[in-house]
Amino acid sequence: MITSVKGMRDLLPPETRVWNRLEETTREVFSLYGYDEIRTPVLEPTELFVRSVGEASDIVHKEMYSFTDRGGREVTLRPENTAGVARAFIEHGMPQAGGVKKLYYVGPQYRYERPQKGRYREFRQIGAEVLGAADPATDAELLVMLFDLLGRLGFTGLSVSLNSVGSEESRPAFVEALRAYLLAHEETMGEDDRRRLRENPLRVLDTKDRSLAGLLEAAPRVLDHLDPASQSHHEELLALLDAARIPYRIEPRLVRGLDYYTRTVFEVTARGLGAQDALLGGGRYDRLVADLGGPKTPGIGFAIGEDRLVGVLPEAFRLEAVESFAPVALVALEPADRAAALALASELRGAGIAVDFDPAGKGPGAGLKAASKRGARRAILLGQRERETGIAVVKDLVERSQQEVPLADLPHVLKGETP
Repeated sequence: MITSVKGMRDLLPPETRVWNRLEETTREVFSLYGYDEIRTPVLEPTELFVRSVGEASDIVHKEMYSFTDRGGREVTLRPENTAGVARAFIEHGMPQAGGVKKLYYVGPQYRYERPQKGRYREFRQIGAEVLGAADPATDAELLVMLFDLLGRLGFTGLSVSLNSVGSEESRPAFVEALRAYLLAHEETMGEDDRRRLRENPLRVLDTKDRSLAGLLEAAPRVLDHLDPASQSHHEELLALLDAARIPYRIEPRLVRGLDYYTRTVFEVTARGLGAQDALLGGGRYDRLVADLGGPKTPGIGFAIGEDRLVGVLPEAFRLEAVESFAPVALVALEPADRAAALALASELRGAGIAVDFDPAGKGPGAGLKAASKRGARRAILLGQRERETGIAVVKDLVERSQQEVPLADLPHVLKGETP
């Protein structure tokens, strides 16, 4: 038997109903805030991620699916989508069009990580990017939108973990202070963290080595090395979040795992999720477009791990998503009833009613049993008597009741309307 590749998985009904409802809700909310969808290829030039994510990052260093294609090009299955959006922004001349571009995406990403609960080598992300806006009000509105979305999904106790990593001009002084501090304690680090220290000391702040927690707690803070413009940006953002009543806490060690971030970085957490309470993360990247060959363009965005989010969705949202997909079963009682049943199914679908047609013609008992197995909540039985009288039997498979309804009135009755 051939099985799926390790770290990849199939999504099956009824779980796919939850994913679909989540993505529908996401698109509805993003549209309310003026975002358009963008779709970029899953296969990109490897150089794109080396230049954007950072060669010293774990993603580039050991997690990417990269290979040489038959044309001799070095290509990679995208491990994240912000770089691809920035590449498309440049390639299609969006900077020249002027104005602010608000874009969102939903799609698969790939990283060669150790598979574990909620983490897969193929994983889906929901994300959004704002390109061309440097104002802290843009940062604030992005977080307001995220609280709106997560609230509609049923999450409570939301809070923002927030930091500023400064500007391209102010960061070198902090990096050197951090490097000097960490070099004095290098002997306490593992091999991976010593490599990060040599290549980019900021990555040590992302370490998974819990034994370094005390060391990092006493390390220099990036907030103490901000330039005046970054400090002003940070303070104005906090004031706007206060005005919007968005709860937040300052996390001085939060730098996020990608090299392109500048100024604002954040994660959004929810109550009741345990130690792993972060639902998403993001930040500002005011130099990314320029680093990729475009004009200097400010940007900010976020990504939600959809696999993780689906796994912790509130039960009420999950239940509604599953139960909302409940087509009416239409059972042809005998083979001679199939033509009439097909015509009735088309009529009902034309009225906006989902119909699951069962053409088996094996009688009412077998038809109702099959309808229940497929998750139908109501069933219409159509046989010779119903065709001749013009009256159908509608059975409620949950309440175990039934009523006779004229065929002409079925669309109204099934919608809960008065004929």
